Amino acid sequence: MPNEDSNPITIVLGFDYGTKRIGVAVGNSLTGSAQVMSVIHNTNSEQTLQKIKELISEWQPNCLVVGLPVYPDGAEHAMTKRSRSFGQELTKQFGKPVHFVDERYSSVLLEQDAQYQGFVDSHAAGLLLEQFFRERS
Repeated sequence: MPNEDSNPITIVLGFDYGTKRIGVAVGNSLTGSAQVMSVIHNTNSEQTLQKIKELISEWQPNCLVVGLPVYPDGAEHAMTKRSRSFGQELTKQFGKPVHFVDERYSSVLLEQDAQYQGFVDSHAAGLLLEQFFRERS
């Protein structure tokens, strides 16, 4: 498995974790942009992991990004812990490094924009990936 820092182009899958839905996006370090993908309905952990396995097999990402929800002051809450657990499970299941990105306002901003209605989760995953690329450049 190549090290993400030794590969000139890093492919990354991003996840906006939710207890009901998980938004997914894919991006690369060359463009620093993300392509919004599907939403995984998070109703059965086995099926959820199978769908993520299929995405990893298809895209062969170097690493994964998971949004980390926190309160506006940065304090953690119940969903922060769930997102961390989700990221840890991804590392355990797939052996890929997981990076957490502050998602404090991504979903809130998208929910206020009518063009994203029904697609908030995946667009939030896309924003997370773009933020990840900006922070690393």
